Amino acid sequence: MHLMPNQLYRLITDAHGLSAGIYRIVVDDTIAEFIYCVLIKPDTPPVKVRGGRPKFEVLKRTKRFPKPPLVGALHKVGRQDFFALIESHELISLSLDLPGLYYTKIDQPSAANAFDKRCRIMEQFLDNEKLKESVLIHGSLAGLVQDAVQKHKVSRSHVYRLWSVLCICGLTQTSLRARWDKCGARGKRRDLSATGTRKKAGRKSFSQRLSKLIFGCWGESIQPGMSEMWRASITSADKHIALPKPSMPERYKRIIASNFTTAMRLDERGNIVAVELTKGQYPNYQQVKRVLTEDVEEIERIREKTSKGHFERALRGFVGCSWEGSEGPGLIYAIDSTIGDVYLRSSIDPTWIIGRPIVYVIVDVFSTAVVGFYVCLTGPSWDTAQVSIFNTVASSELMSDLWGYDMRQSLFPAPTLPARLLCDRGEYLSKRAKATGMDLRTTLSYTAPFRPDLKGVVEVMHRIMKNVQYHFIPGAMDARRKEYDLRRSNPAAATMSVRQYMHFLHECFYVYNLTADRSKRLDAHMIALGVYPSPAGIWHWGHAMGIGFSRAQSQAELIAQLLPEANARVTRNGVMFRTNRYSAPIVETEQWTTRARSVRGSWEIPAQYYPGSVSRVWTPYERGNGFIDLTLSDHSRADPALTHDELVDAFAFQKLKAADVQHQRVQEAVLGYHRMELIRKQAVEETRAARRRARGLTPTIREARAIENEFAGQQMVGEVRGTAKTLSESTSNYDAMMGNLCQAMDAEAMHD
Repeated sequence: MHLMPNQLYRLITDAHGLSAGIYRIVVDDTIAEFIYCVLIKPDTPPVKVRGGRPKFEVLKRTKRFPKPPLVGALHKVGRQDFFALIESHELISLSLDLPGLYYTKIDQPSAANAFDKRCRIMEQFLDNEKLKESVLIHGSLAGLVQDAVQKHKVSRSHVYRLWSVLCICGLTQTSLRARWDKCGARGKRRDLSATGTRKKAGRKSFSQRLSKLIFGCWGESIQPGMSEMWRASITSADKHIALPKPSMPERYKRIIASNFTTAMRLDERGNIVAVELTKGQYPNYQQVKRVLTEDVEEIERIREKTSKGHFERALRGFVGCSWEGSEGPGLIYAIDSTIGDVYLRSSIDPTWIIGRPIVYVIVDVFSTAVVGFYVCLTGPSWDTAQVSIFNTVASSELMSDLWGYDMRQSLFPAPTLPARLLCDRGEYLSKRAKATGMDLRTTLSYTAPFRPDLKGVVEVMHRIMKNVQYHFIPGAMDARRKEYDLRRSNPAAATMSVRQYMHFLHECFYVYNLTADRSKRLDAHMIALGVYPSPAGIWHWGHAMGIGFSRAQSQAELIAQLLPEANARVTRNGVMFRTNRYSAPIVETEQWTTRARSVRGSWEIPAQYYPGSVSRVWTPYERGNGFIDLTLSDHSRADPALTHDELVDAFAFQKLKAADVQHQRVQEAVLGYHRMELIRKQAVEETRAARRRARGLTPTIREARAIENEFAGQQMVGEVRGTAKTLSESTSNYDAMMGNLCQAMDAEAMHD
């Protein structure tokens, strides 16, 4: 019969030299017929009698959480005696569950480092064979302790303390987690008691730090720390403030006035008035705010600020729904970037010239077909190269939606990620490029420096593109000409934006893939099969013959690995990314805006974005699969046709004009203030003059209002003066006259 090390047993009565309590088995020696165990919790605490002279009593600060005594002393018991205790039910098997905190991820770097160090120190103790060997040979843990002390440069007491932790919590690495939450860690109360000697926790005040620099000592803080009595007084005073609670400064003022203004005096008139507060005799604003917020749930803090009805109508979360219920095509791609020989204009304001673009082109080496390209304003860098790779493997429907143009597919089957990507030396030496290649299982290779001829396929594509656009696009130039006078460029002649230039290149490469002459690439068998002599024809033939390379890749993985990442923020108004608002059905279904407004406030989420269009972003769906496709809201300030670079240009332009706008706003406000001041002065002078001229009785407010209304509504009748009775008679006479005239008009109309 075998016993499992690390197993817990409880001994009910004293037997075989063992005291009653809970034991953990450390080593089970089947050859020598002995068992080594440790007592981790005796039923009767040991009484330690200290000899020698009595100690003088010294005032020491009592520990708030006293440390438990160390355990781990080995006890040697015969196996037969141990089994006899089990059979007689005097030894009962137990199980020990650790708190859930032991199984959570360690987010704090210092805590993670401490845990790793503990694991390294106790590595041999956690090895069952080495532990057994040390105990059986030496009869103790001295050998392992000495090795740990010499190897890791720690004290013996520290090793024995960690061994005690293993004995209590279990002989696993999980038990070595540091419980820093028990030592007054962040968010723990540090109230001062009336009889305690502990000083105020937290950072030293400015006066104390200045005293340290000048006099060499900290000095005493004027403002004491939070005490238990202060906390009770603050809580009691706040309960008497009616709901909804006022702002925090107002609450602080009322709390101090009600429960901390206790000193009174008699003034000269015999009235009882409050004495001025003394510094240090009452909590400051930050202390009161912490008491009122640290132990209150977020939802309760929201309820304190509003009424119950308003919370249920406008602030509560989602509760339900109304419906309820190169040996072949695709093997090697070559990628290269160049500066486009054309000037572009901004999509925001066509009068802005934004310069020459960066053009990425990706070509299949076997078929010479252009499988992808990208136009941007930044780079060249691996960030933009990744986007061009994404353009290669993205679906034509997605590309059409991003660029607002029918991006038709010219290659069948559609291109996928290659087995090897031929790039420049700069991309090859990039660490991020290596990481992307490893994640996407694509091998990166590069040509020798300054040898573009070894990557001539993609270089030819740049020349073809520039030759096509030179005589077609206004403002295009031919920088390769030998004649310097013919290299001149005219930026003012530019007409296209980034989006329009992307459309132009799509048509350029679409026509190239279908019409470029590749007759010399066809052999007799290909001619017999009727292969069309074009890059698209060779691409299709290679895949039909089974020599093409393609692999399935989910769109979510492509988005995660190839598109740049930034942080979006979920707010009460929606998902905001770079000042633009995005929405998705899941956002409305799961009530993200309600959570941001009423529960947890705004929070950041990772977002992948496409630099060539602000029309959509993607964020991982933590509660589901894949990504959430967030589309640009109709209420956003940007047009889907804009690129992120153009959006940044507009923001920079707005910042440049901010000072002028503010100056104009202040100027108009000051002029309006002077005009209103003039009106006020004129009204004051007219009123003062009228009062000086006034003689006799002044009508009441009701009489004056009736006279004013009479003047406004009956100017055609004439001026009416008198009392309220005469005004009433005049009104009735006027109504009677108007009634007679209307009857006469009706009668005349009937006779006609």
